[in-house]
This record gives sequence, structure tokens and C-alpha cells, in this order.
Amino acid sequence: MTSARMTVVAALGAAALTLTACGGGSGADSSGGGDSGGGDGGKVTSIKLVAAEYSKTNTAKFWDDFAKAYETKTGIKLEVQVISWTDIDQQSSTMIQNGSPPDILNLNVYASYAADGLLYDADAVLSPDVKTDLIDAFVDSGTFEGKMYGMPDLSSARALFYNKDLFAKAGIARPPTTWAEFTDAAKKITALGNGVVGYAMPMGPEEAQAEFSIWLFNNGGDWKSGDDAWSINSPENVQTLEFLKKLAVEDKVTQNNPGRTNRTDGAFSLFGSGKAGMVVGFSPLSATLDEDKSIDYGVAPMPTNDGGEPQTYGVTDYLMAFKKPGNAAAVKAFYDLYYQPEQVNTFIKAEGFLPVTESGLAEFASDESLKVYLDTLPNVHLTPTDDPEWDTVKLAVQQNIGAAVGPDGDPQAVLDKLQEQAESGS
Repeated sequence: MTSARMTVVAALGAAALTLTACGGGSGADSSGGGDSGGGDGGKVTSIKLVAAEYSKTNTAKFWDDFAKAYETKTGIKLEVQVISWTDIDQQSSTMIQNGSPPDILNLNVYASYAADGLLYDADAVLSPDVKTDLIDAFVDSGTFEGKMYGMPDLSSARALFYNKDLFAKAGIARPPTTWAEFTDAAKKITALGNGVVGYAMPMGPEEAQAEFSIWLFNNGGDWKSGDDAWSINSPENVQTLEFLKKLAVEDKVTQNNPGRTNRTDGAFSLFGSGKAGMVVGFSPLSATLDEDKSIDYGVAPMPTNDGGEPQTYGVTDYLMAFKKPGNAAAVKAFYDLYYQPEQVNTFIKAEGFLPVTESGLAEFASDESLKVYLDTLPNVHLTPTDDPEWDTVKLAVQQNIGAAVGPDGDPQAVLDKLQEQAESGS
């Protein structure tokens, strides 16, 4: 355990002792087994949710409405704090280190907290009917050492977006299905000139691990091998990074400095302005493009190196529950309400994402614009969020892998270094 995590555990332990000694905030026992987190006195009167801001328009409104419905149903007040994705990691970490975690935290990592024994597992706070309805891939991604701690709130999957007008001008009949076809299409589009590039590549620090993931998945690679060992510098992954560098440096079919280009304010903006023929995107990008109506675009499965079955990269964020004296029943009631279709699917639709439940898949199935994502969602590939070291590995990837696609980049050396860091846990 790192010194920082030891500090978190110690702080939470002290806070729990203080609450127990004062007799406050205790009472609700655990339902469905598991550690209740202590306390069997009076009933809690409030719990707190710290939630990530997916959009300024919808996130706060949904949680405010949810809080009213929750209090009406349970008599317990739900305090809501919505924090931007830019700040939520630091602010939530500070809360936890100070011994004041929220009861529910919406974040994209959970395993390090589970490893330190700070979270309820699903047996303690999730109804069997709810867990059965969750898509298996998200149950797996939320499971650490045989128990589920990361309850999914929404999901996304990636696919290849292409500009139909640029494809037509370049004489490209259909979206590429192999890496060779992709390279050829990117070259033809770049040759149109006028500042247009074939592919907008975001290998900057915002989400470089996502861009690399979807390409390596489509080359038979992965972050970890079948025996759960890190495989960051596998031959397949090195080949993938060499391919991405070639696109940028030799073929010159990307924008300048892809290693410093972020997704939302870089690659997406370039594609949305009609200056890129292709980009890897997801359903919220479709919503933005449909609203702007500036380009005619299509969405297709990712091309694979060998022309095999396309793979997709998926993301889910989590609603994890911290053990606090007497809060287990109130937390369980939170999950019971959130996973009602009229709640969870309303939130997901408003934010433009994808479902996390089997019932949600059925409800979303009639939306043709989501078909390319929904068809692959049950078998989606995710990063190893169930490994407590992933938080550190992801940060190292975001900060360093972009250098590999520059003129002086060395894909093998970069991945070797990341492999070394992952194995050492530093």
C-alpha cells in the first residue's frame, strides 16, 4: 500500500471511530450480506453524492430531480455536489484523505479504494434483480478480487466517424475495414489539400489511453495478458504504436503534433469543422454534430489490421459507495432507485451515452443511430479498471505515450518504460 493510500485508510478509520463515539450517523444495517461499515443506532437522515459533470445542461438537473424523488421515497435527504471532470479527481481525493468521503462517489476508477477496504461490495448494497440486469462486461469491469465494487452509471463505446463529403471528393466508396484501406483512404483525403487531413489523432494527455486502446484491440493486443500480467509492450502493441507513428510522421495524414492533441478540444473540433476525414468518436459526438448540422458524416466499425472482426473500446464510470456508520440501507435505497429504468435510462439519454443494463439495451434498440455501438456493447473491451494500479498506469500513459508518435518517437522504448512502471507499481 502506498503512503498516500495508508493516509486515506487511517483518516477514514479515525473518522469512523469519531462517528461511533458520538453516536451520530448510525443505524441502517446492511441488506444482502457484506460488511455494513459499523453502527446500529439511529437512522441516518442524509447521505451525500459527489457526481461528475457530464454536461452543464443535464447533469445537475438530473441529480437535483433524483434527490427529490429519493427523499420522497425514503425520507432521507440526498445532498448533491456536482464537480467538473477537470477537478473531481483532486477534490474527491482530498475529501477521502481528510476522512470525509461522500456516501456515493461518481468516478471512473474504484479499485484502489476497494483494495483498501473502503467500499461496500454489491452483495451488501445492490438488490439481486438490479445486479442481474447489469451488462456482464460492466459487472466484470467493476469486480475486484471476486466482488463487485464499481456500480456502472452509464457507458460509451467508440467507432470510426467519417466525413461523407470528403470521402466522395476523394473517390472513396466505403469506410475502410483494414488498416491498409484506412491508410489509403487517409492519404487520398489529405491529398485534397486546403488544410484537410485524413485522420484526426488525439494522442494528447486528455485520453491517450483510449485512442491507443481501440487501435491495439483491433490488432489483437491488450493491456494485460490472459494470466493477468501486464502486456503493455507486447509485439502487437508495439506494432500498433508504430502504425500510429507512421500515419503521423511518414504518411503525414494527421494534424500537426498528434501527441499533444486532445480529443474534445482538438480532434473532435477538427472533424466537426470539416477539416478531417476520419476520427474515432462516440455517441455524444454524434449529438453535437447533429445539432450543429455542419457536416454529413457516417459511423462505421473500426478497421482491423488483418480484416478480422472489428473490436470496440468501451468506457463506463462508476457509482461507488463508501462504508460509513449506518449508511448501508440508505445507500442500497439509492441504487434501487437509480437503476429503475425511468431513472438510469433518462440520465443516459439526456447525456447522450449508452446503457449499462440489459433492459436498457432493449429500450435503446430502436434508435438506429446507436446500432453500431449497441451491437458491440455486450462484448465491449474495457481498460483494466479492476486493477488498483491502473490509476497510476493510465496517468503514465496519458503523460508519455504521445511522444512515441512524434518525429523522434521510439514506440518500443516508450512501451518498455510503461511496462516497467506498471510492473513496479510506480
